[in-house]
Amino acid sequence: MSVVDLRSDTVTRPTAAMREAMMAAPLGDDVFGDDPTVNQLQERIAALTGKAAALFMPSGTQSNLCGILAHCGRGDEYLVGQLAHTYRYEGGGAAVFGSVQPQPLLQDASGRMSLADIEAAIKPDDPHFARTRLLCLENTWNGHVMPDDYLRDATALARRHGLATHLDGARVFNAAVASAAPGQGTLNRLREIADHFDSLSVCFSKGLGAPVGSALCGSRELIDRARRLRKMAGGGLRQAGLLAAAALHALDHHVDRLAQDHANAQRLATGLAGIPGLSVRSAQTNIVFLDVADGRGPALLDHLKTHGVLATGLIGLRFVTHLDVGEAGIDRALDCIRGFFAAPGAAGAAAQHSPGTAVY
Repeated sequence: MSVVDLRSDTVTRPTAAMREAMMAAPLGDDVFGDDPTVNQLQERIAALTGKAAALFMPSGTQSNLCGILAHCGRGDEYLVGQLAHTYRYEGGGAAVFGSVQPQPLLQDASGRMSLADIEAAIKPDDPHFARTRLLCLENTWNGHVMPDDYLRDATALARRHGLATHLDGARVFNAAVASAAPGQGTLNRLREIADHFDSLSVCFSKGLGAPVGSALCGSRELIDRARRLRKMAGGGLRQAGLLAAAALHALDHHVDRLAQDHANAQRLATGLAGIPGLSVRSAQTNIVFLDVADGRGPALLDHLKTHGVLATGLIGLRFVTHLDVGEAGIDRALDCIRGFFAAPGAAGAAAQHSPGTAVY
C-alpha cells in the first residue's frame, strides 16, 4: 500500500530532474569558498531577497541560530513569540550556545505579538537587565501569512528602539505565493517581505522540495559573522554543491507550483467541513489543523496510519501538503477521515498514541 505522507513538507523526495541537476553540479570545497554551485546559490538567494549576501546552511535551525548569534552577544536578548519555532522548537540553541536570552511573548491565533507587548518588553539600558537587541518574527506561522502592515509596524517599532530584525522565513515562499497581489509576481512579493528585515532564514527543504538546506540572508558584515558561527556549529560542508544544485533547481522549478499545495490544503479543508465532532482550522497556505472532539484525535491518527495516511498530532492534528501528494492523495485522506467518523463505535475512547516530536 502506498503511503500518503502529510506529516510535513520536509518529507519530500528529490524529483528525477532534481537528482539529475545534483549529479551534474560542478563542485569545489565550500569551506575554502570555492564550490561554484554553492556560490551561485548564495548569490541567487541574496538577490531574490534583496540582501547583500547569503550563506548556505545545512538546516533552518542552524540558519536561525547563526542569524540570532550574529545579531546578539552574550548577555543580550531577543524578543520572540511564545510558540515561535526559534524559541520553542530549536533546542534553546541561542541560550545554550550563545548565552543569548529569549524573551518570549504571547501570540494571537495568527502568530502575532501585540505591538504594545513588544514595546513593553524592550529593556532599558540598565545593568539589571539583559540588553534587548533583536526582534524575531516568523512567516508563515502555522500556515498563516503575516499581514504586510503587521510586518511593517512591528519592524518599524523595533528600529525606533535600536533593535535589529530577523525573520524565520522557513516557508516564506509559501507566504509570497499566497499573498502576492494580482500581477505582482511571487518573487516581487518575496522581496517586499524580506525588505522589512535585516536578516532572514529561507528553507529549501520544505515546500520547495530540496533534500537539505537553508540560507541565511543579510548584510555582508552579518554574513561574515554568521560564517564563523556556522563553522563553530559544525556547519562547514565540503562538496556542498550537490545540495546547492537541488536548491537551485527548486528555485527554478518549484516556486510557483506551491500554489498547487495551497489548493490541495483547501481541498482537504473543504472536504472535511461539516463533519460532526471535527473542527477544521484551515490555514491560508499548505497546512491544515483538525480539532477532534472527545479526545479522539489519537484514535484518528492511528486509523489513518493503518490505512497508509500519515499526519502529526503534537500541536493539534496537522496535515501538510507538498509536491509528493496530489489530489488523489488528498481524496484518499478525506475518505479515510470520513470513514473514521462514519464507522460504528467511532466515538469510543481514544487509542494510545505517541505523536512524535516533528513539528516542522
